[in-house]
Amino acid sequence: MPCSGGVARPRGSVNCHDGRPYRPVVSSPYSKSSLVAAVVAELDAGRTPARELLRDAVRALLAELARSAPGRSVEVRVPPYGAVQCGVGPRHTRGTPANVVEMDPVTWILLATGRLGWSEAITTGRVQASGNRADISAYVPLE
Repeated sequence: MPCSGGVARPRGSVNCHDGRPYRPVVSSPYSKSSLVAAVVAELDAGRTPARELLRDAVRALLAELARSAPGRSVEVRVPPYGAVQCGVGPRHTRGTPANVVEMDPVTWILLATGRLGWSEAITTGRVQASGNRADISAYVPLE
């Protein structure tokens, strides 16, 4: 979503002309959000959640992970909806991160809400984790 005013901004700019941040807030904090509850209810009923609902729930849970596990050592990816860096340790700044955890959106919802355990997700191949700090079992399920 571009800034209003129609003037191109340098890539490093973070605020619009009126002081608003360039990027809007994409998710509310987790806090047992109704988005997550709605997605879990759909999954429990054996239905596929609406794409927008799933996207917003994934982003809310990723934001909660980043909040509850501050740091930039591990990159958690949930394509196509988002990625965050979290966990203490050496900070990743450029190129391919050394510690990556990647999974599909439904797996992330199940893992973050405690409906799927970390070890089960790893052994069944639902989560791909690489790097010596890629074990995020201490952070999930989110409280």
